[in-house]
Amino acid sequence: MPVLCKPAVAVPEHVITREQTLALCADLHRDHPRLALALRLIANTGVEKRHLVLPIEQVLHHPGFDERNDRYEEEAKLRVPPVIRQALDNAGVTAGDIDALVYVSCTGFMMPSMTAWLINNLGFRPDVTQLPISQLGCAAGAAAVNRAHDFCAAHPGANVLVVACEFSSLCYQPTDLDVGNLLSNGLFGDGIAAAVLRGAGGHGIELRYQASYLLPNTEHWISFDIGARGPHFRLDLRVPGTMADLAPVIARQARDHGWNASDLDLYVIHAGGPRILDDLARHLRVRPEAFWASRQTLSEYGNIASAVVFDVLRRAFEVGMVRDGTRCLMAGFGPGITAELTLGTCVGEDPPDPVPRAPRPLHAVAEPLRLPHQRRSGRTTAHDRMHAHGRVHARDRRHARGHGAAHGRHAADDHGTCCDSDGHPRRLRRRR
Repeated sequence: MPVLCKPAVAVPEHVITREQTLALCADLHRDHPRLALALRLIANTGVEKRHLVLPIEQVLHHPGFDERNDRYEEEAKLRVPPVIRQALDNAGVTAGDIDALVYVSCTGFMMPSMTAWLINNLGFRPDVTQLPISQLGCAAGAAAVNRAHDFCAAHPGANVLVVACEFSSLCYQPTDLDVGNLLSNGLFGDGIAAAVLRGAGGHGIELRYQASYLLPNTEHWISFDIGARGPHFRLDLRVPGTMADLAPVIARQARDHGWNASDLDLYVIHAGGPRILDDLARHLRVRPEAFWASRQTLSEYGNIASAVVFDVLRRAFEVGMVRDGTRCLMAGFGPGITAELTLGTCVGEDPPDPVPRAPRPLHAVAEPLRLPHQRRSGRTTAHDRMHAHGRVHARDRRHARGHGAAHGRHAADDHGTCCDSDGHPRRLRRRR
């Protein structure tokens, strides 16, 4: 079964506090007839501070959708590579060991996908499978893990890299006075995350069961209205109450496989807001403190959309909660209303520490990884097994003439570092 290794997470350097957000909202919308409601909602988000990809002065000035989207691409290409390098280091693999690349974002649009740029610039093999996900919002992080799980089930031994890049501040709409939009201005933050699913070996969560569930007739409750100036966030005030319907789904899915969702060791839950966490804990009959890592992420970073579940898991790793035998639930929630669920058991030991290097600031231009032909590795991947059975890519055949077919992969010796769901759903699918 594939193992989800420790994620790498980074947030931008520009910070705005809850107090600053409230003051800005009160000043910019002083004549709004529902200002008091908006301020109360923002104050109750549980968010103490958020990180932004631009200074707040630039965020408040909207130059147009085209410039904002260009800025997304520019910042993603600058900030994503160091996070990927750290995730590869965490998993003890190299770019050349990756067989599929899943990239998720709902805050910027690129065609071709960012996956193409990453393959061309970070040393991934050109035969890597690409899977960009752009319209699942906050559920996309957990969905990406499940789709990566699917790939590993179809290709035993394969390694998959999942990347989430969300710059919600670039979607700010200064003239949108909808209360849901004003709330989003104080809830969402910017962040990047990456993690590797190893097809064999590794320390992390061994993924056992997974499910997707759509809460019927709620597709308009979380949405983007696309206008000339870009996306306008829409949030129905019924969304926080959805846990009353989704918690029984989660409990049933766990029970179908002999698990008790009320008595697990680790909960990696999307931090959509404090009521989401409070209601889910109450309906699952879980102690509120069991969602401590989700609350920390919400408080320190805000809702960083698809990247949330990875930061929650990162925090669990860092306090030593990812231990052999630990039973884990991962749950992501987003537009649809969609829930993506995963159950797993923690396995393995920590990989060897990488060679210490000076940390790179997030705004630094990342150096490219070495190319695959410059690497050497003793690990056996799906690609290596194909090689051993004679189904060799043309590049590898050329390599085999000079060096023998036993060495089809090279390991990186140079990595950058980085600072870092009542219907009747289908059963979870067990991967064998």
